[in-house]
Amino acid sequence: MAIWLKRGAEAQVKADADRKVREIVEATLEDIEKRGNAAIRDLSVKFDNWDREDYRLTKEEIQACMDSLSPQDLKDIEFAQTQVRNFAQIQRDSMKDVEVETLPGVILGHKNLPVNAAGCYVPGGKYPLLASAHMSVITAKVAGVPRVITCAPPFKGKPAPAIVAAQALAGADEIYALGGIQAIGAMALGTETISGVDILVGPGNAFVAEAKRQLYGRVGIDLFAGPTETLIIADESVDGEMCATDILGQVEHGPDSPGVLLTNSEKLARETMAEIERLLEILPTADHARKAWETFGEVIVAESYEEMVQIADEIASEHVQVMTADPDYFLKNMTNYGALFLGPRTNVAYGDKAIGTNHTLPTKKAARYTGGLWVGKFIKTCTYQKVVTDEASALIGEYCSRLCGLEGFAGHGEQANLRVRRYGNIDVPYAGTVTPTAKTKV
Repeated sequence: MAIWLKRGAEAQVKADADRKVREIVEATLEDIEKRGNAAIRDLSVKFDNWDREDYRLTKEEIQACMDSLSPQDLKDIEFAQTQVRNFAQIQRDSMKDVEVETLPGVILGHKNLPVNAAGCYVPGGKYPLLASAHMSVITAKVAGVPRVITCAPPFKGKPAPAIVAAQALAGADEIYALGGIQAIGAMALGTETISGVDILVGPGNAFVAEAKRQLYGRVGIDLFAGPTETLIIADESVDGEMCATDILGQVEHGPDSPGVLLTNSEKLARETMAEIERLLEILPTADHARKAWETFGEVIVAESYEEMVQIADEIASEHVQVMTADPDYFLKNMTNYGALFLGPRTNVAYGDKAIGTNHTLPTKKAARYTGGLWVGKFIKTCTYQKVVTDEASALIGEYCSRLCGLEGFAGHGEQANLRVRRYGNIDVPYAGTVTPTAKTKV
């Protein structure tokens, strides 16, 4: 049986925090819907100390941001975007339109159609997380979305140059310097100057995630991508420094980011806890990381790989980094995770920034029912049907007529009956059912 050397915050503490966030977001979205641009501006001034007549960046502002970066900065961004674009294209190519004749004269098919407009949120309050621009804008464009708009908060009183450059290089059609609930509300609900979108994507803090949740249904969303979560699964094939480094590398996102170590070695567990304390003394982002670790960090010691898989699937973490003697065991047996990072040579930061897989992933146990952002999130798979012969229409109509009768749907039944009369030359009483013919009789 597993033991917990360290536990995170109790469920009630998390529930109380969620309730407060929910109430704030609900009131804020209502204000945006009522007052539009005026509410957006008030909120931007209140939360970001950022006031403009128009929050859309001009071509000149975008170019100035790009010009402020070094050639090396731009090359690094372009490298990451190439990896994301390449993998997204491979995913898109895996989605095929279908058309097949399932019965003589009956043709069924589906088409993969991109949504018409997507809104991509790029977090940037604490850190200018330009990688989120690659992950959302590029993926939408590869999917074929004709209008992609993107919002990111100002950073230190102005648009973050690296984020803006990444948004532009990724192919965004409209770039706004807006953050938080006001950005999500503006993209989803629309304002006097911002046309609403069909789907919202991108990670964010608890308020952004809750705004997406409340707007779901009015627009589509990718998933509930809240504060970053990381789970390290490790055995004594690695050491405490590596485990500690990889936990802290994610909990530095903010004070509400859970970091968990799951191991079958109490020795490694205690070494990792000691290493975390040592590294927190020298890590420049320790203010955020320490709060997250102290409040939400967990250390679990299991008895076996099998128990580790069971616990990991219960946690259903956003990021699962596996550093064991046999990482493929977890690839074969785990079912609930946002993304897997297999072996010590890779890590979550590679996925977050440069390797090509998408970093917008499910949090808060949503990995039980969805994967992360990919081109398919921007695409609707829509079916169609054709019946091209009289005989086929009459045949399907016979079955349909009787099945409608079983359900008591006379109007539905008449849709079938009319075709049986016209294309099958069979007399059917109005609102009745078709008597089985030789072709359909038992």
